[in-house]
Amino acid sequence: MEFDSTNYGPEVARILALDGNGNRLLPLRCEACPSEEARHLLKTSSSATLFPGKARPDAPMAGLWLYFSCYDEAHQLADSCDNADGNLWHGIFHRIEGDFGNAAYWFRKAGKHPIFADLAASASGIIKRLPNAEFRIGRWDPFAFLSFCERALTQPGTEQERAAMEIQRAEWQLLFDHCARPQ
Repeated sequence: MEFDSTNYGPEVARILALDGNGNRLLPLRCEACPSEEARHLLKTSSSATLFPGKARPDAPMAGLWLYFSCYDEAHQLADSCDNADGNLWHGIFHRIEGDFGNAAYWFRKAGKHPIFADLAASASGIIKRLPNAEFRIGRWDPFAFLSFCERALTQPGTEQERAAMEIQRAEWQLLFDHCARPQ
């Protein structure tokens, strides 16, 4: 997927421009927010203002908080999104914080999500470029990816870790686009 932050309006693009325009590799484990300016902008912006016309603007807002590694804020918003999008964000947060059992619970609750076919295609392309990463893709399986990330965490600096981070970025981009794109 070619991610273009300008698809989501000038304010969202301005926030994402603070760190990679939506293209940075998200850490596999919780880290500190890389941009206090982004944290400030997100704190002072409402989800309804950033995502006008969205029935559930908290879902893409949770994605923005996650992008900047602001996990408490992201988790709180995901809690308020009682639908497949919020449940999928919720599972991703728990995977990144290392709570794999809780992540699996939220992935089960999310069910088959509309982004899964595109995510499988993106992951396949990533794995083909990184042949030493041990991950097989057919249709998207968030539980298999959960295990893949868990293994990758024990192999810093390997193609396994790189592939997990690239797939996680594709996952973020696809879910964010699904939640945030103007209709």
